[in-house]
Amino acid sequence: MKIGIYSRVLKTGEHLRFFRYLIELLQQNGIEACVYDTLAGHLEAEHRHHCTQPIFKAGELRMGSLDFLISLGGDGTMLDTLSIVRDTGIPVLGVNTGRFGFLASSQMSDIEVTISELENRSYSLEERTVLKLECHTELFDGFPYALNDFVLHKKDSSAMITVHTYLNGMFLNSYWSDGLIISTPTGSSGYSLSCGGPLLFPGSSSFVVTPIAPHNLNVRPVVVSDSNIISFEFEGRTNSVLASLDSRAVSLLKGIELAIRKADFGFRMVRLSGENYMDTIRKKLMWGRDNRN
Repeated sequence: MKIGIYSRVLKTGEHLRFFRYLIELLQQNGIEACVYDTLAGHLEAEHRHHCTQPIFKAGELRMGSLDFLISLGGDGTMLDTLSIVRDTGIPVLGVNTGRFGFLASSQMSDIEVTISELENRSYSLEERTVLKLECHTELFDGFPYALNDFVLHKKDSSAMITVHTYLNGMFLNSYWSDGLIISTPTGSSGYSLSCGGPLLFPGSSSFVVTPIAPHNLNVRPVVVSDSNIISFEFEGRTNSVLASLDSRAVSLLKGIELAIRKADFGFRMVRLSGENYMDTIRKKLMWGRDNRN
């Protein structure tokens, strides 16, 4: 078995010790460990830790290059892995080293059990929807995909923007607001939820269209099939808006035409035994919790 390890940074001595222990644990179990190149560079520069494990880079992975990719960090770190595994189908397991870790299936304290379950195949794989941004110019360094959401947002703190939105070329609505979110089921528990959008279960085959602080009280989020192509034009007092795919953002000028569709590949997320989506939203979002004394 061959497992890749990705993290943005290892901020504390505890995280560095955990990384070293993870490498040792994998080696003890006869598993080859590979380290993402920027993580290896960070370890060398910040912690004087020289990686002797093989190094891999984004865009170099192919189907079967790794059996799993382990993401060490929080949800943002997990979202980063989409641009690493891309369309290879390599399953990703999140190990939470931060505070929240909604997407993570494991904690640092459970790593021995986690590795054992991977070896014994005591897990399931969830195929998560990926969305694709289409535009007549190249954006986001040629990788216009997101696991969570696509967001159009005003850049300044004053005037709203108007986002004219279409489904398969048919007019849906003009959103006079601070912006608009197009969310996958995975992203429905993130920014969209905080703006009043609904939770979508994985596998729902839907997108959520959620306005950000709409001016009209009767404008609410809507759920549409992910077989739709959602296109946009925007206008406002300023000449540009901010567009983001997960944690990556670019500035766009007026007149640009954009469209969102479901990507032709998915993101495979490892779900360990005994876990399900209902457990996650109850534990981490406190869904249905009765706080009365």
